[in-house]
Parts: sequence; C-alpha cells; structure tokens
Amino acid sequence: MKNLLLAVLCVWTIGCASNQAFGSRAKSGAGSTTNSFRVMTYNIHHGEGLDGKVDLLRIAQLIAAERADIVALQEVDKGVQRTARRDLPEELAALTGMTCVFSNNYHFQGGEYGNAVLTRFPVTSWINSRYKMIRTGEQRGLLQLRLRVHGHDLIFMNTHIDYRKDDTERRMNVEEIRQSLARYPGLPVIICGDFNTEPDSATYQMMKQLFSDSWETVGQGEGFSYPAGKPVKRIDYIFVRGSNAPKAVNAWVPQSDASDHAPVVAEFVFP
Repeated sequence: MKNLLLAVLCVWTIGCASNQAFGSRAKSGAGSTTNSFRVMTYNIHHGEGLDGKVDLLRIAQLIAAERADIVALQEVDKGVQRTARRDLPEELAALTGMTCVFSNNYHFQGGEYGNAVLTRFPVTSWINSRYKMIRTGEQRGLLQLRLRVHGHDLIFMNTHIDYRKDDTERRMNVEEIRQSLARYPGLPVIICGDFNTEPDSATYQMMKQLFSDSWETVGQGEGFSYPAGKPVKRIDYIFVRGSNAPKAVNAWVPQSDASDHAPVVAEFVFP
C-alpha cells in the first residue's frame, strides 16, 4: 500500500508538470475551452512493456503526460496469475485518480481478462456485450458507457476484436457494433479500441460506413501504433458518430515502450 501511495504521488506530480510541459503539443490543449476533452485508446498488454516488465506506473505517467480525460484500455488483467493476481483496474484508477470501469470477457489463469475505461467524467450507466464467436479463441466484448461530458450525454465504447487472418469474425463483430447503436438513438458515440485491422480492409470500410475516423479527419502522418518502438501498422482507432457529436480537432500517437502497442490520442470539442 505504501508503494502504491508513493506511485500515486509521483503520477500526480508528473500530471501537474505536464500541464506546462505538454501544453503546446496539441492544436488546442485540454482546458483551453470548457468543451474540450481528450480521448486515448491503449492496448496495454496486461501492463507489460517492451522490456518484459509489468509496470503500471509508466502507463499512468503516460496518461497524465497526455492529459487524457477518457482512456479505453484493452488487454487488462484482474487477479490473473501472470500478473501476480494484481487488480490492474483498481491500481490504474488509484494511480490516475480516475474512475475505472472494467469488463471481464473471459476467465484466464484463475482471474479475469478484458477491457477497461478510465474516465474523469461521471459514469451514468454501463454494460458489456460479449460478441458471438464462430470458432475457438479468445472471447471478446464491447464495453459501453454513458458519460456526462461538459453537460452533454456521450456514449463511449471500447473494444478489442479478433486478430486472425480470416476477417469473418471481425466483420461479424462490426455488425454487432452496428446493432448496438440502436440502444442510443440521437446520442453521440465515440468508439475506441484495437480493431486488429488496417485501413485497406473490409472491416475498416464497414466501420467507416458507421463512424468517422478521427485520425483520418485530423491526424498527420501514418498513425501507426503497432508494434511499439517501430510501428508499421495502424490498427488502433478512435471513431466518432452523430450529428451532435464532438468534433475531433487533433490526433497524435505518443511513443512509449510501456506496452507492445503505442497509444492513440484525439482531442475533441463539443459544438
């Protein structure tokens, strides 16, 4: 507990310093307008970095440095043997000072494994839907939160879909995402995650029929996020939908060795 409290203090100090150190990073920094907020999507590889060490502090430090307000996390362990039975969602919530919602998609090594969302905004409600599977493999899901963001209701979704070469299951997952939108008529939606698919794929084109890709709208460069260190693929996305949806004003990929993916960050402003 003492070590965790020291780590929390360290992240808080870095977060305060980053208000100046990272203030010019984006076109309009968080807090520059009362309707501005930042979203991050990050496959954290159960907290294991490129050095093979599980280190949640550096993940929390990165979140603080980028001044993210809502963070979609994939590959999150809770009580799993490989991460010493630690409760990663609880630890990350403590380290960042954010509310954490964790969704278990399947039981693994005596614990739970799934997606999580960290948020600085109030959570009105949430559900997790598990995707249908057509073959043996990792059970995946769609975590859906209703948030109150700067006086607006916002649906925030987080997902991690199948990686295998045959994209049949990925396309089925996108169809289930489409069906889930019927629960939220008239509400703006942001969906983030590791889609294990590149922009030239049929899966991506299906997503583009439903959402706007924030990187395509405002990002500069390739937007590669995988593998961390020397990324050559764009498979992590922040999509947005709705006539009353917040507008993406900037997007970037911070470089970090805290996971096998780099995070993707986008800044939004409500109209």
